[in-house]
This record gives sequence, C-alpha cells and structure tokens, in this order.
Amino acid sequence: MTARVVVVGGGLAGLTAACELADRGLAVTLVEARARLGGVTFSFSRGDLVVDNGQHVLLRCYTAYLDFLRRLGVAHHIEMQPRMTIPVQGADGRLGSLSRTALPAPLHLLGSLATYKLLSPVDRVRAAWAVPAMRRLDPDDPRLDEQSLGDWLRAHGQNDNTISALWNLITVAALNCDADEASLALAAKVFRTGLLDRSENCDIGVPAVPLSELHGEPALAYLRAHGAQVRLHAAVKEIRRADNGFEVVTGEDTLAADAVVVATSADAAARLLPDTVTDDLGHSPIFNVHVIFPRRVTDLPFLAVVGSPVQWAFDRTSVSGLTQGQYLAVSVSAASEWIDLPVARLRELFLPEIARVLPGAAGQVPTDFFVTKERTATFRQQPGSGRRRAAQRTGTPGLVLAGAWTATGWPDTMEGAVRSGQNAARLLSEQLPATVSEVAR
Repeated sequence: MTARVVVVGGGLAGLTAACELADRGLAVTLVEARARLGGVTFSFSRGDLVVDNGQHVLLRCYTAYLDFLRRLGVAHHIEMQPRMTIPVQGADGRLGSLSRTALPAPLHLLGSLATYKLLSPVDRVRAAWAVPAMRRLDPDDPRLDEQSLGDWLRAHGQNDNTISALWNLITVAALNCDADEASLALAAKVFRTGLLDRSENCDIGVPAVPLSELHGEPALAYLRAHGAQVRLHAAVKEIRRADNGFEVVTGEDTLAADAVVVATSADAAARLLPDTVTDDLGHSPIFNVHVIFPRRVTDLPFLAVVGSPVQWAFDRTSVSGLTQGQYLAVSVSAASEWIDLPVARLRELFLPEIARVLPGAAGQVPTDFFVTKERTATFRQQPGSGRRRAAQRTGTPGLVLAGAWTATGWPDTMEGAVRSGQNAARLLSEQLPATVSEVAR
C-alpha cells in the first residue's frame, strides 16, 4: 500500500514538503484552513490592483527557495540583479550605495564600503576591520545565540551611527529586529551566508508577478498534477495516534495517515501538539504602507532609507497592473511600536516622510492609501531563540514538524521555510519504511 501522508498547513514549508513527498510517489493530502495556499505570502485584489500582503525579496543564496520555484516552473518570474546594488538614502538626504564587484568575497564589498557616503572615513575603516571578525563567527556555535549582535558590534569598534547606517540596514530587513535585539548566531548566518562567504550570494531578487502567482497558485496546480489532494477551508482540530498511524481531524471529517507533517505556525503547532511543541518564541510584526500617486515619484526599483520610518520603498507599479501613476510600497520591519496605530495616523506620519525622502512625491495627492499588517510575520529572533526552536524530528515516528520557526539553522525567511519542508520530506522518507508495514515488506 502506498504510504499516506497528511501535510497540515499550506505555507511555503507545507507546500515544499507536499511537493517533495508527492514526487516520491507517496499519497499526499495537504490541508489548509484558509481559502488559499501560500501562507503569509499571498496577493489580493483591491479594485483593479493586485496587491501583495507584504513585499518579499530574496538573495541569490536562497538556493532551496529558487529550486522550489524551478520545480513549480515560475523561477523566471524573479528579477535577479546581475550584481547587488542597494541605493541608500540617509536622514539628511545624502544618497549612498552598497554594491558589489566581481572580486571574490570579501573583497567584493570593500570598494563600496570605502566610498559609502553615509559613514565617515573613520567609520568606514572600522566597519571594514569588523568584516574578517564576522567571517570567523560560526553561526552554529550555541554560545553566539546567547549574545546580541549589537553587543558584538560595539565590542568590535562599531558606533551607533555605523550600526544604524550599515549593519541595521541588513539586520532589520533580514531578522525583523534591530542589532541590539538580534541573536548574534542568526546575524552571523545572515552576514556570512548572505554577504561575506561568496560574492554572488548577496545579489537581490524581486518577484515580477504577484506572490499568489509565484507560490500558491502554481503549487496547487503542481500538487494536483502529481496526484496529491488539496483541501482548502479545512482547519485541523486534532491530530491523534491510531492503531496504524494517525488520524487528522478536521471540521468535516477524519483523515487516516501513516505519517503527518505539521507545517503550521508555531502557535498552531503548539495547540495541535501540546506535548511536543512549546510556543515561547514570540512574534515580531511587519507592515506595509501602500500609496498610489497620480504621477511617477521615482525611477528606482527600490530604495533603502536610514533614519526614517520609511525603511524600504519599492516600485510596485508594473507588478500590480497599475497603468497610470506610480504605486509605492513602503515596508516597515521590527514594527512593534507602529503596528497598533490606525491607518489614519500612519497616513499622517508616512506621507510627509515619503515626500521628504522622495521629493517627487511632494505636492501630489495620493489616489489611494492603505496598510497591510502581519502581526506575527516572524518569530522574535532574539538572543536565546535558537535553543527554543523546535527540532523537526519529534519523539513520535511518522510525525515531523516544518516551518521557518523550526530549528533549520536559517533565520525566519522564505529560504528557511522551504528548507524546513525539504527536511521534513527527507525525515519522513527515512522513517516511513519503519512505520508502514506494507512499505517495509
């Protein structure tokens, strides 16, 4: 008998696990409580606009994620920079740039660092001296997880301005917290793998289509084409042991399974598996401010901003289907102090700031302004979080976890989610011959 696997959760982790297991010939059923797949990466319509719930980017080092897109046949929808270039604007209006050359790492960044206008010459030298020390850090060293990146940076000659204008530029975007709140282990993973180990790893990719066209919709088509069942609007109430495996109880029926992948959020996993998962990681929010201007504001595809609530601004005009004017999405991470503000207050705060950062917006009256919020966008990637991340292998044969919050060795990113799904499929492939008698024979 073909082994039956139920995958609970249709985010990137669950989709990856389901695709991998379906490819291996298993009888896969994916159940998702929502009406769509994709988890926290999805799109919706607002009139004629197609809106992503939040701006997502990737790096060339996201090898597992890019493989997942290739499997779905949509990797060509990623616009990848030939070489990393990040335009950066300071609070005083100075425009700098972080970019790489073709030199091998870490020399590929030295030229850009030497001319980075948002740092003084002395601070540039100090930043350059910190790079070799960062490269020597081992992200897998558990001692690093007990320290903050901010403490480490100050111990290595970095002042507050350098941390704000350089290190936090990456840290806040990648870890959804600033350097003083970030685990040094996770920060070392970001800076080493993303920037310092290989020169090409830091090249930035941006989806050229809405997220639902990149993840949920093609994944649904792929799974159905490979014999998997997909059940939407199917909230799982309970997972219990049975004589021959497991029973997955939804609001409508009970699914028999030889193995189960729980690929939900950490809090949902803790509710389903209270003896296995403890939800004590906490959450860090992200929100996006979406503004439609009647005329173009900038020709830049994106801009990073230092010393402003406008952390990153992205041109969403083409992706959204807008035919006149310009659509900007402002992405704000580590957003705990902002997340509860009403839209009217965010409009009062952000429109003047956008006009200050991008003078082309000055004097324009937006034709639309709205906000999307993800209150639980990532787990709180603070010191000590590493030891609280759940192992994917549980103490129950045939039951594994997946999700960017599990112990993947990666931050809570799309890459981490996909890697967790791959690993969940591998773990079950190793376990199933021992848990399904027909397979064992």
